[in-house]
Amino acid sequence: MRNKSQGFTLVELLIVIAIIGILAAVLIPNLLNARKNANFTATQSYAKNVVTWIAAADVTANTAALQTALQTALNGSDCTAPDALLTAEGAPAAGPSSVQSCTITYTNGQYKVQVTSTGTAAAYAAGTPGHFEFNY
Repeated sequence: MRNKSQGFTLVELLIVIAIIGILAAVLIPNLLNARKNANFTATQSYAKNVVTWIAAADVTANTAALQTALQTALNGSDCTAPDALLTAEGAPAAGPSSVQSCTITYTNGQYKVQVTSTGTAAAYAAGTPGHFEFNY
């Protein structure tokens, strides 16, 4: 009689498990870094958009009274839920999920946007329309 049992030997199964373990050890850190980089890029993009919305609102505020109202409204505001002045310029009602915090400050004639994502910070400064500074 012939033994017709089919299947894998224990050695073959151990080799497959070892290969899967090695692949997981190599790929999982790469996937985590890719997600972190995607969140950082989304945060940078959002910060640039906030600066654009501030510049547009600054141009729209064409009198001294409107400029003062804009500076007062935006100073210290949380741009994860943008002010009505920024939503009028195209800002969404809420920021993206990758943005943990977003703060606008106005000091010495200059707006500063501080945006934080997963432990990293990106700062933008908008003094006049067309003049933007990016600081890490």
